[in-house]
Amino acid sequence: MASFNRVILVGNVTRDPELRYIPSGTAVIDLGLAVNDRRKNQQGEWVEETTFVDVTLWGRTAEVAGEYLQRGSPVLIEGRLKLDQWEQDGQKRSKLKVIGDRMQLLGGGGGSGSGGGNQRRSQPPRQQGGDQYGAPSGDAGGGYGGSPDDGGYSGNEGGGDDIPF
Repeated sequence: MASFNRVILVGNVTRDPELRYIPSGTAVIDLGLAVNDRRKNQQGEWVEETTFVDVTLWGRTAEVAGEYLQRGSPVLIEGRLKLDQWEQDGQKRSKLKVIGDRMQLLGGGGGSGSGGGNQRRSQPPRQQGGDQYGAPSGDAGGGYGGSPDDGGYSGNEGGGDDIPF
């Protein structure tokens, strides 16, 4: 049976990202993302529900995120789910997170509550990683698998918006 592992999230960054480099020199950044949903409860009232998601970005995508994202920044992340498992104090632990292959900066201003004073360029890159049709770059296997070295600024060469709404 074939499998398919893709996630598209639009939300706000929950904490200022901290860029770091692994010994090979590849950039990596871990983000917290708050994704809001609105639904009706049993009484018919609208209820806001927030889901918090951990996202890891690699390579040039991570560097751009470190430069432009701050707490409250709206962002679109496309990637895949990954289950991390480890043992701590004799107990097995696990955590589901997203490995981001593509990042789209959203909104024109800065993050909420920070006054928007951290914009460093007037025109930030619109899309990070992948090609103009949304397929991740650097994938030799023909699927959506991506690696830490994927990424690279691809701009918006195709014209028009990548978001269908």
